[in-house]
Amino acid sequence: MPIWIWFVFIGIVVSAIMAIRAARQERITENAWIEEEGQKYIERMKLEQEKRKREAEHSI
Repeated sequence: MPIWIWFVFIGIVVSAIMAIRAARQERITENAWIEEEGQKYIERMKLEQEKRKREAEHSI
């Protein structure tokens, strides 16, 4: 087989490996962002719940 075929094959394999690594890193980053946004949402919900509880106590 000509050597250029080996170079093409190696290039395809390296490209596939790099794509897999990039996808894995992107998934990790995305999951961290989702977790962070979820924590912000939960904190806002807790503050809103406390605010409503205080308003209910003052209106009684």
